[in-house]
Amino acid sequence: MSGYECDVEEIEYLRHEGQPYYAKVFKPRGVGPFPAVVEAHGGAWCEGDRNNNDVINRRVAAGGIVVAAVDFRNGPVAPYPGSVADLNYAVRWLKSQAGRFNSAPDKVGIMGTSSGGHLAVLNGLKPNDPRYRAIPASGPHDDAAVPYVVALWPVICPHGRYQYLAAKPTADQTYQGRGGAHKLQEQYWLTQDAMAEGSPTLALSRGDAVALPDILIVQNEADELHPRVNLDQFAAGYRARGGRLTIEHFVGPTYDLLRRAPDSPAAVAAYQAVVAFIREQARC
Repeated sequence: MSGYECDVEEIEYLRHEGQPYYAKVFKPRGVGPFPAVVEAHGGAWCEGDRNNNDVINRRVAAGGIVVAAVDFRNGPVAPYPGSVADLNYAVRWLKSQAGRFNSAPDKVGIMGTSSGGHLAVLNGLKPNDPRYRAIPASGPHDDAAVPYVVALWPVICPHGRYQYLAAKPTADQTYQGRGGAHKLQEQYWLTQDAMAEGSPTLALSRGDAVALPDILIVQNEADELHPRVNLDQFAAGYRARGGRLTIEHFVGPTYDLLRRAPDSPAAVAAYQAVVAFIREQARC
């Protein structure tokens, strides 16, 4: 995608036991105000960092959107809900810094890929859960609620995905060298009960109290790593609760086509949908 030229700034936004955690902020050049998103990388909750999705984040930023790709604690060092709490704090941090990036607190949303898509949706649904808000912050924008969420091929139900991959390990070609994604899930979630408790899909079916931000989900129609049955269940539950949810399916040889072949026609169309959705939600 062409559009806005962007600058990149690395900022320490959080610290745990002396260890700094950084936000890599992609800043469009211009007057603004721009929408802004906290971006959460994937990696089965155990791998990856803020550099994972540079390809994606640069293209979204070129659409006139501030993207703050953040590091957060991964498993097994910090099991659930460690990364959820870090992302919750990151949203509050970005709201507090919005003016610095030519944005505004009410234009801040969340975006994520795969397990990061799960983190984005879970925070969007439960911004005030005391476990997720466990990291204290100060200032006038100490609120993690967001008006919109973008989830690219999210693990929308960790429990359902775990059971699916455990029964059909050939569906997982990405993490085979590490025992499979379901084995990495065990390092973060520890128990299947925790996977179920932290599932956005099951939160809806249980009748949990949830916020209802507008959500865009982008996913390959043939994605086996992120089972379609879980997405369909989430979509039905979210819409039944009155939430507005848009699903953009694309066709291609890989589940992460936007990262591997960003200039392909299907990826370009998906990027256009993401940018249009964010700008509409942020009223920009």
